[in-house]
Amino acid sequence: MGQIRLMEENLSNKIAAGEVVERPTSVVKELVENAIDAGSTAIEVLLIEAGLTSIQIIDNGAGMDDEDALLSFSRHATSKIANEHDLFRIRTLGFRGEALASIASVSKVTLHTSTGESGTFLRLEGGRLVEHRAGSLRKGTDIKIDQLFFNTPARLKYMKTLQTELGHTIDLLNRFALSYPTISFKLAHDGKTILQTAGSGEMRRVLADIYGVSIAKKMIPFEGQSQDYKISGFASLPEITRANKNYISLFVNGRWVKHYAIANTVHQAYHTFLPLERQPIVVLNIVGDPYLTDVNVHPAKQQIRLSKEKELMELIYSSIRQTISGTVRAPVIEKEKPKAPKPMPSKQLDIWRSTYTVQEPVAKLDSLALPKEEQKTSEAFVRETTDEIRSEPVPLLKELQIETAAEEVLEEVAEVEEETPQFPELEVVGQIHGTYIVAQSSDGFYLIDQHAAQERIKYEYFREKVGHIDVAERQALLLPMTFHYSRDEALRLKENLDALHDNGVFLEEFGDTSFIVRDHPTWFPAGFEQEVVEDLIEQVLNERKVDVKKLREDAAIMMSCKRSIKANHYLQKHEMERLLADLKVAEQPFTCPHGRPVIIHFKTYDVEKMFKRVM
Repeated sequence: MGQIRLMEENLSNKIAAGEVVERPTSVVKELVENAIDAGSTAIEVLLIEAGLTSIQIIDNGAGMDDEDALLSFSRHATSKIANEHDLFRIRTLGFRGEALASIASVSKVTLHTSTGESGTFLRLEGGRLVEHRAGSLRKGTDIKIDQLFFNTPARLKYMKTLQTELGHTIDLLNRFALSYPTISFKLAHDGKTILQTAGSGEMRRVLADIYGVSIAKKMIPFEGQSQDYKISGFASLPEITRANKNYISLFVNGRWVKHYAIANTVHQAYHTFLPLERQPIVVLNIVGDPYLTDVNVHPAKQQIRLSKEKELMELIYSSIRQTISGTVRAPVIEKEKPKAPKPMPSKQLDIWRSTYTVQEPVAKLDSLALPKEEQKTSEAFVRETTDEIRSEPVPLLKELQIETAAEEVLEEVAEVEEETPQFPELEVVGQIHGTYIVAQSSDGFYLIDQHAAQERIKYEYFREKVGHIDVAERQALLLPMTFHYSRDEALRLKENLDALHDNGVFLEEFGDTSFIVRDHPTWFPAGFEQEVVEDLIEQVLNERKVDVKKLREDAAIMMSCKRSIKANHYLQKHEMERLLADLKVAEQPFTCPHGRPVIIHFKTYDVEKMFKRVM
C-alpha cells in the first residue's frame, strides 16, 4: 500500500508540456491563438535564434486584468469553457487551459498585459512566480518566453537545426495569415522582418504576401454550400503545382487542421489536370456548426473529427472541380517583370507597437548547450537553401516574398483574368522533332504536344465508351484469350467479375485457376486488345477494394495512351490540322488525362521583348 501519490503541480505541468510544447513553433501557435481569441487586429511575433533563445508575442487584443493574469498560469484555467456542453460547441482556437502553465514550466516568462483600465506585470521561472507588480496601461498583451527548455535540457536534443525550427514557425504564421486576412501579422527573426501582412481583409493580397504576386494572380476563388457546411477559398490553376500536399491549407471554423481525407479529396478534384505526383496550392475554408466538429482529439488541436463527412467531401470535390474545369487554360510563357525590393509597411502595427518597449533577449544560445554547428545565424539561413530545408514539411517558406508595396500588390493581383478560357483559332505552321505542332494565332504562337493532344481526345472517347458498353459493339474472337493465375488471385478475380464486365473484360471461369475471354468491345485499341485485358485484370488484383468508377477511369486513361501517336512521329499538315480540329471540340483541351499540359502559349508581346523589339 502507499504506492500511489499525487504529483506536484510543477511536475505535472512539465509532463503536459511534453504534449503541448514540442518545439518553439508549438509555443508560438498557442500564444498566437490566444491573441486571436482576444480579438486582436495586429499580432507581432519576434524570435531570437529561431525561438530557442526568445519568443515575444505582442497583440492589441482585450488584455487581462490582474486576477485573470495570475490565474491564467494555473493548469486547466480557461475562459473558453464553462461546462461540458461548451466542449461540443467550441468557437475559439484555444480552450484546453493548459498552454500557459505548460509553457511557463519549461521556460522563463515575462508578461505585460492590460485591459486599458489596469495593467499587470508578471515574471515566472520554471512555472514559479518570482515578480508581480502593476504594469503599463497600454491595452493588449506582450508575452516573452526566454530560454525555452532551460530546465529540461534533454528536450533540446530533439531540436532540429535553427533553419528547420524557424521554417516551421514561418509556415505556421503563413497559415494564420491565410486563415485571418483581417488580422495584421508580423514575424521577425533576429531583428529582420520575414513576413508582414496588412490585415486589410484582401485575400489575394495575403496570397501575394506569402506566395508572390505571379502565383496570387493564378489563384482562382471558389465557393459552395450544402445544408450543413459552407466552403470558400482559392485554388491554383493546374500550371501551378508543388511536390506534396502541404500546400493544401485546410481551415475549419478558422482553425488550421490536418485532415488526410479532405486533402485527398482536394487532390482528386484536380484529376486529369495535374501531372503524376504533383499537388495544387489550395486554401480551403470550411464553416459549419461547431456541434459537427470535434477538435478535442489531440493536444495540439490540429487533428479534427467531422460529422456528415461524406456530404462535406462531395461539396468540396464538386466546388473545386467545377471551378478548375471552367478556368483551366493554356499555360502562358511570359517574361517576369523585374521589381525593386520594397518594404510592405503595416501602419496599424507600427503605430500601435511604438507604444511598447520591446525587451532585449535575456539569454544567448550558448546557455542552451546546443551543438556549435546548430548555432547558425539567420543571415546564413537566408543565404543558403539547404537539403534539409527542402526535405522538411515547411513548403510555404520557399515561396516567401516581401518585395512589393501594398498598392503594387493590389494593382498586379487585380490583373487576374476571370473569364472562361476559350480554345484559340489556330493556323498550323509546322512540326518540331516530330513531336510538337507549331501553330499561330492573332495573339502569339502555340506549341502543342501531339501525343498529349491525342491522348485527351481518345480519353474522352474511351471514357464515354467504357461507361456505356453496348452488346452490339462486342466482337467475338476466333480463339479465346486464356489467362492463368494463382489460387488467391483467381479467388479475387471471381469476386470481381462484375466489375471487369462493366469495363469490357468479359472474363469467364475456366477451371479453378484459369479464365478465358471469348469476345471484347470493338473499340478496344486495335493491336492492344490482350494487353488491355491483362492491364485491367492487373488493376483489379492490385486494388485492395475495387471501385468500378475508378476502374473505368483508369481503363479510359490506359487505352487512350496506347492508341495515341507517339513522339518522333512526323505528320502531314492535314493530319495536324485534323488533330487540332478534334482537340478544339474536346470537353477539356488544355491537359492530357495524366495532367500534363497539351498546349502552351507564347504571347507576341513577350516574344518581341525577348528580341528587344520592344523595351
